[in-house]
Order: sequence, then structure tokens, then C-alpha cells
Amino acid sequence: MNFLTVVRLALGEVRRRPGRALLPGVALVVGVACLTASLALNAAMERAATDGRPHVPSAVGLVVEHDPLNRPDDSKPADLASLVPRLSKVPGVQRVVPVQQAQVDVLLDDGHATANRARMDIEQPEDALRRVPVGEGRPPAADGEVAVDRVTAYQHKLRPGSTLAVADAQGRRTEVRVSGVTERGGGFETTALVGGPRLATKLDPEPDTTELYLLLAPGADAAAARAAAGGLLGAGLRVVPAGSALSMADSGDAVALLLFSVLALATAVFVAAATFRAVYLQRRRQTALLRCLGARRSPLVAANLVEATLTGAVAGLLGAALGGPVAWLLARLLDVTGVSAVLGAVELSPPLLPQGSHLLLGVIVAGALSVVAAVRPALAASLVSPLAALRSAEEAPPGRALSRGRRVLGWLAVTSATLLAAAAWATKGSSGALFAALFSAIAAMAGLFMAFGPVTVPWISRLFGWIAGRLGGTTWRLAALEVRRVPHRSAAVALPLVAASALVTFGVTTMGGLAAMGDELARQPRADVVLEDSGDRPLPQSVVQTATRDGAVAAAAVLGRTRGSLPIGVRGAAEQVQVAGTDPAAMSELAVRSGIPRQDVADFGPGAALLADWTARQLDLKRGDPVTIGDLPGGPRTVRYAGSLPYSLPGTAVVLADPGLAPPTSTLIALKEGVDQGAYRDGLRAALRDNPTVLVGTRAEKKAENERQLHLAATTFSVLLGLSVAVAVTGIGTALAISVQERRRELALRRALGVRRTGMRYGLVAEAVLLALVGLVGGGALGAGYSWLLLAGFGSGALPTAPVTTLLAGAAVVVGLAALSAVGPARTAGRIAPAAGLASG
Repeated sequence: MNFLTVVRLALGEVRRRPGRALLPGVALVVGVACLTASLALNAAMERAATDGRPHVPSAVGLVVEHDPLNRPDDSKPADLASLVPRLSKVPGVQRVVPVQQAQVDVLLDDGHATANRARMDIEQPEDALRRVPVGEGRPPAADGEVAVDRVTAYQHKLRPGSTLAVADAQGRRTEVRVSGVTERGGGFETTALVGGPRLATKLDPEPDTTELYLLLAPGADAAAARAAAGGLLGAGLRVVPAGSALSMADSGDAVALLLFSVLALATAVFVAAATFRAVYLQRRRQTALLRCLGARRSPLVAANLVEATLTGAVAGLLGAALGGPVAWLLARLLDVTGVSAVLGAVELSPPLLPQGSHLLLGVIVAGALSVVAAVRPALAASLVSPLAALRSAEEAPPGRALSRGRRVLGWLAVTSATLLAAAAWATKGSSGALFAALFSAIAAMAGLFMAFGPVTVPWISRLFGWIAGRLGGTTWRLAALEVRRVPHRSAAVALPLVAASALVTFGVTTMGGLAAMGDELARQPRADVVLEDSGDRPLPQSVVQTATRDGAVAAAAVLGRTRGSLPIGVRGAAEQVQVAGTDPAAMSELAVRSGIPRQDVADFGPGAALLADWTARQLDLKRGDPVTIGDLPGGPRTVRYAGSLPYSLPGTAVVLADPGLAPPTSTLIALKEGVDQGAYRDGLRAALRDNPTVLVGTRAEKKAENERQLHLAATTFSVLLGLSVAVAVTGIGTALAISVQERRRELALRRALGVRRTGMRYGLVAEAVLLALVGLVGGGALGAGYSWLLLAGFGSGALPTAPVTTLLAGAAVVVGLAALSAVGPARTAGRIAPAAGLASG
């Protein structure tokens, strides 16, 4: 049989039954659509990052910047601002422009600052020196104008002409006008502003200098100026041409969405392989007849692979064409769920029409993956003996669910998973435990749902079949029997959904476990309320008095923070630490009220210090030992070690019994029993409305914030993995479409026995729901189990937890999608006429 005959066989099958021939490509259509959609979104994100990031103006000739490959040994960054006068005298340098960034307190929504201060790029008034592109409106021109980033503008509905409240250097409220919205997005919960030098002086008199721009005189020799400027620089600095500056480096492609789309494509390959297997089984009589007529196995396999290539090419073309609309819908979903703000790009508008490169990529990728998915089913179909394949379905003897080789591989995988899980448990707390847990999960998936899938999936379906049969009657019992009738197909269809649901459950429950770990940390001794300024400004005495004179306060300690040094570095080298001075009696009472035993702070008095427990362990101190703290205001001090505290209570490495060490920067408060922390916080914030930069944080609020961030991370994980779930669900629809073709006589017999069309359709939907539930339960159990093992590998005793409402809502969506995927096959089954169906056998 020559190649042309092979091609004619493949094209003949496509012409005879195009629907069945193209059915394996349905999952590839969704997978390629996800791939091209992620490419379009990544391109939109990259454009936003490239077009929106600060750039070196064309008027700049040279740039002085920090050298990432030549850092000074003391790790202290060089002072760029001090070089401006000397560099201004370099021959050929006309002007030196410092590139500076200020820290600003933005008063959003409730009129109070947040712990995340905004960063403001200080722009020069000349248009030729603008660095940050503005997309909507115009750059700030007046002293009271700023431009805001796209994410902040989107979240807080800011537009050119809006008013934005900020705090000046003294912490007083002031208002600025939004002149424009920049092209760039913001960081996670961090606002990015652009403002002029005079406004920056008002908001932050000591901005950070990140670069120096050297504007060269007309006709100046750039190489000579660069050499002369380089001779004035110290260690850790370099002078480079404007085009080679670090700020001009490419930020790289966004890969988060692409990674999850690759997972969706991998899922599509599993679904396509299962569909190819079912399609080739339907043709076994035709294949056997060709074998009886003298056809060899290799041409038959080649014909199937040519057909698979055509199927993949068509699927890739359709998927790439759908990529634009899918990208647009995904962008809106990311906006609604808040994931786009995490990624730093909102309101993206990818093109709806496909690009030529995406069409070509879709055809090539889908064609190649289709061949990969079809190889094993095609080989298996060609190995069926002609006599066995020519038997009718009723005459074919029932085969074993598992072959001998499959049993051996399954037991090897399960045994490996068990041993690796035991190793992860035995070595918990080490990095090896994490790798052992990862490979154990892979082995468990391969053993339970790939090798043992034809046994595991029907076993799980028995549970739902029994429950559904009790509740839904005969229709649901027949649906469960159908899942067990074709165990190999059921296992192949369930596998992608098991993997996707396992990943989602693992991610969500692990986030819940991390939240439980956070709860454990929150239970450590800490103050009920902490007052501090968002910009590390000293707390006014009026603020301290307002906070501590309330009748709800049981104890309060005022801390003045500064910097010092301790010999805790490598080989006893001194390292900078935060040191706080406070009244010893007030601090001791606060510690006792916060859960510290009184005897642990009994020795804290004049000339003594309390150290954070980890700092005391590093220094190997015993109570009463002397400890010297260097680099303090007024010189080093040697004090007596009086005990240790959890770092969570003072928030510093050292607490000195000296209330005059530094101006008060924070106040720790312990409330009386039964006092509501939220009510106290709200009342104090209202009383401090004239001090908008004073942060009032409570223990309960910190816990809620940690939970919110973990919930957002879990939402991001679930939304992106939803691509794989969507692909996996298509496998249920394709399997049911093939099942309807195989069971025409059975379905016709049901119609002849009086089953109505609605009953037939309801039965197909029930099968889809059962397969979805099997995948959800199997994957959910696997994901939750390995989430627990991973947390144990971290050395945490926290149990994996997850928001039950979120998981149930996600499961309901998957079941709903599975039911929708069954609508087409169910309508086909309902249209089968009893006489025609029985005659087609």
C-alpha cells in the first residue's frame, strides 16, 4: 500500500464521517484558543510595560548608575546626589540632572494613609526631559499636579481633572490635581505617581537619587566625557551611554498566562488521545476488513496519523481564530476578579482578529499535538486481530480491565508514591521533603488514575451511582452503569479533569494552610493595637495621649526607634538592626498583658535590654550577660541582657530601657478584656482625622489582611487553572458524542420501550454529571492530600483548609459546564427513531 493510498484512506474517512473524524480536535480547539489568547494578552501586557516604563530621554548623552556587577563590600549604596557638583565641572557636560524618586503618603478612600507608600517619579519641567509616558491627559505641569498609574486610576476611578488627597512632609493633608494617567501599571497595592520637583520638595524633602543624567554640550566628545566622569566615580558606580542604561533594559515577556495555557494544551492532548482511542475502536470492523484484504499495519497507522494531522490543522485554525475573542473575555474576567491588578495591567484590549503568526502557530502546534495524541491509539488499533475485530459488539468477549503490564506499572507507581510520601514525612522541614512530595504526587497520579484508572474511576462512580440511584431513580443508575461499561474510556475522559481539579484543590487548600500558619503566627504575643506613622515620622504627643487615655486601654508602651548594630553577621561581623527605647515599667506591663510571663521581664530595668528571641539565640546570651550595641545615637552602649521577647511584640531586635533614646515612633497598646478591637480602632481613627498618616493597626485587622491576600492569590491560581478545567470538560462532551454513535441500538430500544426524548436527554446529561463528579472527587482528594503533605514538608502542623463556599461554587461551575457539553449528544440521542436505530445495528 503506497503513500497515495494511505492519503486516500484518510481523506475517505474524513469525507464519509467528517464529524467523527474531527471530534478529537474539539479539545485542541479550546487548547489552541487558550494558547493564542494568552499570547495576545501577554503581548498586550508587554506593550503596556514597554510603552509605560520610564525611559531615558533622547536629550541625555550619558547615564551614571549603580553597577550591579561591582558592589562595594560594605553593601552601602553610593551617594549619587553628592556627585552632582563635581560632574557638572566635567569638560563637555552641559548639565547634570538627578533622577529622583520620592515616597508619598496617598490618602485614598477613607482619607487615611496605608502602610504601602506611593512612589513618585520626579519629572523635570522641560518636555525634552520627560521620562514617564502619559496615556490619558497630560504630564503634570503645575506644582499641585500629578499623574497616576493605570491600576490606581482604574481601582479608584481617577481621571484627568480628579482630585487626589496626599500628605505633605509634616503629615498634613493636602490635595493635588490629577493631570493625567500614565501608560504604566502599578505594583501590587502600590501607587505610582509622577510629579514635579517643587511638589516633591513639599511631600518628601529627601528623595532617593537613582541615576544621574549627563546632558552633553553640542559637539562634545562623548567618549572623553565618559572617561572623565568615570574617573570621579567611586566603587559600585559606572557611567554608560544612554541606550545602555539599566532603565532601558527590556523587562522581558510576561509568562504567567503562557505557563497556564501550556497546561491547558497538555490537558487537550490527554483529551484528544482518549477521543482518538474511542474513534479508532468504532472503526475496528473496518480496520479488520482492510487487514483481511491484505493491508499491513504500518499503512493503516500512517493513514490514521495523516487524518490526525488534518484534524489538528483544522482545530488549530479554528482555535487561533477564536483566540482574540477568548483573550478579550479573559481580560474582562481578570478585571472582575481583581487578578489584573495583581499582574499590574488593567483594562487590556487585545485585538479580536487573529494575527497571521498566531494562525500559523495554531496550525503547527495543533497538528503536531494531534499526531502525538493519536500515535498510541493508532498503534493499538492496528494490533487488533482481524477475527476479533470482525465480531459484533455482542459477540466480543469481555476483556480484563487491566492488562498484566498495566498492573505491574500501576503497582510500581503506587509503591513509589507511597515511599516518596513517607520520605517527605520523615524529612519534613527540609527542601528534600518538598521534592519528595512533588514526585510522590506525580507517581500517585500516574498509578491511581492512569495505570489503575479503569478500576479507580468505576469504583468512584459506584459511590455516586448508588447515591444518585436512590435520589434520581433508574436514569441515574443507568448512567452509572454506562460509566462502568466502558472503564477505559471513562478513565481516559476523567484523567484530565482529575489532574486539573487536583491542581486547583491543591492550590486553594495550600493557601488555606498558609493562612492557618499565619493564624499560628498571629497567636504569638503581640499588642492588640499598634500606632505608627506611615512615613516613620515621630508621633505627636497629642496622638499618644489620645490613644492611651481611653478607658479601654489596659497598658501602653511608647517606643522610639533608631538603628544600631550587633555582631550577628558572618564570623561575628556587625550588622544593622532596629533598636527601640522605651519606659521599662510600661513595656513590662504591656508584655505581661500580651501573654508574656511576668518572670520573663522581671529583670528589665535601667541599664538592661530585651532582645528578640532569634537575636538572643544568635548571640548565645544568658540572662545577665553584657551585650554591646553599636552605632547608636551618642555612641555604643553596653547593657545587661534581661531576657527575650517574640519579635512580633516589639517589632524590633532590641528594646532598651531608655525612653529618651529616640523620638516616639510607635505606641503599643493592650486593651482590657472584652473590648472590641474594631470599635476602638474606628473611634481612634475618627479622633485622629487631623493626623491622616498615623496608622492604627489591630491584631484582628492584620489577620484579616493576611487572609485577604491569600484569598486573592488563591483566586488568581484558580482563574488561571480554569483554562485547563475548561479543556478537560470538553472531553466529556466528545466522549458522550462517540458513546451515542456506539449505542444507537441500545438507545433505540429504550425509545421502543417507552422512554421519552426528554428521558433520553436527561440520561446523557446524568452521565456527564457523573463523570464530572468523579473527576472532581478524585482530583480533590488527591490535591487535598498532597497539600497536607506539602505543608508537613514545610515543618508546619497546620492542616490544609479551603473556603468551602469557593470550592463548592467552582465544582458547581464545572458540573454545569459538563452538563452543557452533553447538550449536543443529548439532542442527537433524543432524535434517534426506534425503528431506524434498531435497523442500524
